[in-house]
Amino acid sequence: MEIREIREDEIALLQDFLYEAIFIPEGVEPPERNIIEQPELKLYYEDFGSGKADHCIVADDNGKVVGAAWTRIMNDYGHIDEETPSFAISLYREYRGQGYGTQLMKKMLELLRENGFRKASLAVQKANYAVKMYKNVGFEIVDENAEEYIMLCNLT
Repeated sequence: MEIREIREDEIALLQDFLYEAIFIPEGVEPPERNIIEQPELKLYYEDFGSGKADHCIVADDNGKVVGAAWTRIMNDYGHIDEETPSFAISLYREYRGQGYGTQLMKKMLELLRENGFRKASLAVQKANYAVKMYKNVGFEIVDENAEEYIMLCNLT
């Protein structure tokens, strides 16, 4: 498995990975694929590459992109301020639970540090098993609502 920066011709894959990132609790039907067209979700991929915090790395399995971690400064669920990039990450189901998400997270945090960012944030459903992984790579819960934790990682 190679972890590398996304190529320009692969940016459309962010829509697939955004859909894959939607947490579906056990026994719940997944939403229709077109849910990613809603304004609050389009901001994760629309015009990606145009912002100072638009970074994306992918997990490449012999030429097939199987996961992605990307950041941007956007007014999303995990928004902290105009200097803090928000994270999105997902892997295709068959690649989950094998450590690739952790590799993507660590590499992205390193990339953000190298680019001068001081913090990174994310929002995650409380029931999502990824909460543990986020804590393991340095994120801390700084706020919460009924369904989600808002997590922050200090990069300094």
